[in-house]
Amino acid sequence: MLVTPQYGHSSLADLVPSVLAVLGVPGESDRIGLDLPGEVRRVAILLVDGMGANLVTSRAEYAPFLSELPSKTLTAGFPSTTAASLSSLGTGVPAGEHGIVGYLLAVPGHERLMNPLKWRLMGAGPKVNLLDEIVPEEFQPVGTAFQRAAADGIAVTQVGPLYQSGSGLTRAALRGGTFQPNFSSGDLVDGVITALEAGDRSLVYAYHGDLDMTGHVRGPESTAWALELAQVDLMARMIAERLPEDAALLITADHGMVTVQNSIDFDKEAVLQDGVRAVGGEPRARHVYATPGAADDVLATWRGKLGADFLVHSRAETIAAGWFGPVVTPRVEERIGDVVVVPNSSRAIIRSGMEPIQSNLIGHHGSLTAAEMLIPLYSVA
Repeated sequence: MLVTPQYGHSSLADLVPSVLAVLGVPGESDRIGLDLPGEVRRVAILLVDGMGANLVTSRAEYAPFLSELPSKTLTAGFPSTTAASLSSLGTGVPAGEHGIVGYLLAVPGHERLMNPLKWRLMGAGPKVNLLDEIVPEEFQPVGTAFQRAAADGIAVTQVGPLYQSGSGLTRAALRGGTFQPNFSSGDLVDGVITALEAGDRSLVYAYHGDLDMTGHVRGPESTAWALELAQVDLMARMIAERLPEDAALLITADHGMVTVQNSIDFDKEAVLQDGVRAVGGEPRARHVYATPGAADDVLATWRGKLGADFLVHSRAETIAAGWFGPVVTPRVEERIGDVVVVPNSSRAIIRSGMEPIQSNLIGHHGSLTAAEMLIPLYSVA
């Protein structure tokens, strides 16, 4: 089953604006219907990378605390991948407006593709200080929801691993407030509780990435993934037990994950390479950038080769379908592939030569299947 992103009322992009409405920020509305008590003046958002709603349901015995909480189901945006999702969380708008449209994307003035998680160009070539050449605040100029919160006097804190402090993606889409690095799960719990107690009103965003990494390497159906979910469940309970009386905790994710089987290797399929300048995105959400004048031929070739296991759309078709949101600005449109490819099966498009590590991973995400798109929203208040 393919899932259309529920922008405007039930997507990850709607979460922080809804929280701002609860905290009394003028001009914001509770799009989701959080139904938090009126006395709530402090909110912590814990985002667990890779914690798909379907996955948690299938392993509920490993998450007894989460499974008993009031919950809603949201959708990630498209593509269902971390860079796009965190950008939607931070800005409160879909990828068509914030412009982080994938794991690898084309950027003006460079033949090599950009990885926005690392804010660097990929592939062989001269070393480039991309933070200077592509200034994050200019590449993603939409003001963030965190900035709006801070402007209204809310104490805003991001709790996350040290590498995210001052990173390109943080500057681009999560700017606003202070950054509190954490070095372990226990440190994250302490950091969240300490940050919640700052100021008269507070908003804390915390990121935890171990579940996603486990799913990629061991597979989302593995025992290792289930045991890591148990650790997440414990961490969430420890935060909940320490909440101030006027605080709420929201627990969500950026995407789910699937076990990939029977992949197609672009680097070994000469017919798929004809007319292709670059292949971006990731195995389950590919941006195919064509050489000038070859877009129609590439579209026809990929449709013929990939068959019914994949959706192969032109850029215009993808925009018209609303995958990137109801609005796609001109600056963002040029970052989208001439052809966009997503599987509606367990298959993927790998690159064993150019992306050897990624091509050997067991778990992947990015497409529009329910397993990848549906994310939970648990609440404690």
